[in-house]
Amino acid sequence: MSCGIYVSHPEVNIDPSIPVEQWELSKTDRARALNFVARDLLDKQIPIYSSTEQKALDLAHIISTKTHSQIISRADLGENDRSSTGYLEQKPFEIHVKHFFANPGESISGWETAHDAQIRIVRAVKMMLEAHNCQNPIVICGHGGVGTLLKCHMGQRSIAQSEDQRETAHPSGGNIFAFSLARKELLCDWTPMEHWTGLKT
Repeated sequence: MSCGIYVSHPEVNIDPSIPVEQWELSKTDRARALNFVARDLLDKQIPIYSSTEQKALDLAHIISTKTHSQIISRADLGENDRSSTGYLEQKPFEIHVKHFFANPGESISGWETAHDAQIRIVRAVKMMLEAHNCQNPIVICGHGGVGTLLKCHMGQRSIAQSEDQRETAHPSGGNIFAFSLARKELLCDWTPMEHWTGLKT
């Protein structure tokens, strides 16, 4: 059974002076990603799809260096659009995230709603799979927020903050869930990359 492996980028270097989309992985969490790929859990030349945001591309390049894979970047795999506020300090950011999950159809401060972001990423993955041989696995390098929305869709679960990676796995990101390519069903929940051992097929 072939699967889609969704990997959220781990922690970044936070720099309020540059756009969030250009933030890079931190040195510590780059090492987490390197340790993950060193365990050889991913097939050689496995196709890698990535958000166009730098932190996701950093992760994709780390994986592709080990697997010798092609990277296909797609803007529609990006995190929920928060450009209306830009960088927020931790406390107001947490307030916005809570509202984002609790009120999927409502925007807070101009943010893309959870409902709209879910429609976008589900459509993006559907388009990817229509052009892919679903007998072969894929990797998606993306973000925790929209990743949770995709996971909820695959698992036929309601959108809720309790489904978010920071609630169920590593709070700094760098988490994985997997889904069946053929049946579009969730195979495993958010799991820290350090603990993920692959799937028995």
